[in-house]
Amino acid sequence: MGLRTDRVKRQLEREISKIFREDLKDPRIGFITVTRIDLTGDLRCARVYFSILEDNIDKEKSLKGVESAAGYVRKLIAERLGLKYVPELIFKLDKSIEYSMGLEKTFERLKNERKTDQ
Repeated sequence: MGLRTDRVKRQLEREISKIFREDLKDPRIGFITVTRIDLTGDLRCARVYFSILEDNIDKEKSLKGVESAAGYVRKLIAERLGLKYVPELIFKLDKSIEYSMGLEKTFERLKNERKTDQ
């Protein structure tokens, strides 16, 4: 990727995280962390991957809340970043952190089982 694409990607990640933290008031969303952004080379489309670490939040409802706020988020990005073209935002729920935590628990359980067998 080019230097401009990398810079825009970093700015998008920073601004979208800030918008989730400070500007969105939808109760379905909860505490969201932007994990990564995949940006096309022409800067027209951005896949925004996010995770939700709260257990008491319905993740599918949260995804619907984020998707419904996509236009508002895009509008705020246009105002703040001053890009010629603001990329279309496609939000995806990133389950890699949950998967990693599940693996960690499995390894810990296997470690404890091995200790008790000896």
